[in-house]
Amino acid sequence: MKPTLLLFDIDGTLVLTGGAGKRAMTRTFAKIFGVRDGFSGVNLAGRTDSELVSSAFARAGLPDTVEAHRRFRDAYLPVLAEEMEHPGEGQKSAMPGARVLLEQLQGQEGVHLALLTGNYQEAARLKLAHFALWNFFPWGAFGEESADRNELARIAVGRAPAMGVPATALAHVIVIGDTPHDIACAAAIGARAVAVATGGHTVAELRDAGAEIVLQDLGRGEAVLALL
Repeated sequence: MKPTLLLFDIDGTLVLTGGAGKRAMTRTFAKIFGVRDGFSGVNLAGRTDSELVSSAFARAGLPDTVEAHRRFRDAYLPVLAEEMEHPGEGQKSAMPGARVLLEQLQGQEGVHLALLTGNYQEAARLKLAHFALWNFFPWGAFGEESADRNELARIAVGRAPAMGVPATALAHVIVIGDTPHDIACAAAIGARAVAVATGGHTVAELRDAGAEIVLQDLGRGEAVLALL
């Protein structure tokens, strides 16, 4: 297989948490800033945690400061850990085919797996560890590092050499996600985009957004393997 860096999104791509993230964010914002329903009507899909919190600050008329973000993040993580233990609403599971595909990829020489996610790093760990998927990913780029998803993609590529990813793999980067934001950040770094319709977007919407390959779910992972 070609040396390749595969950058995976989490929510809607690898797992669904039954709304644990939004419930935890809402509870935390009310607890720390006294604002109920701070994320009401906000579409979380494909956006970074930092961007979402900034949006909530703007809606509530609160100062958007580094310290305010730190306070929110520190309080949010234990609440998320609690919410991950609840059944939640809607689907709560690893996505179809995710584990099998990761197991196949992990054993391939020259294939490097990493995360490209809007989640805070510890939030990413909590979500993936709940479904025993965290250990597939030795490193990544995370939501506290930038509010801009495209910048996170650049951070990931810039970090890769220090994580043992050779130049041959950096010449063949693939972003796997479930929203147009994932497709856009792939374009921002000149990567190929594989989209899965297991989040909130249809196959047609993802194809129109510019994904090179669109899958109904990762159970069709042979298309990902074919790219390698």
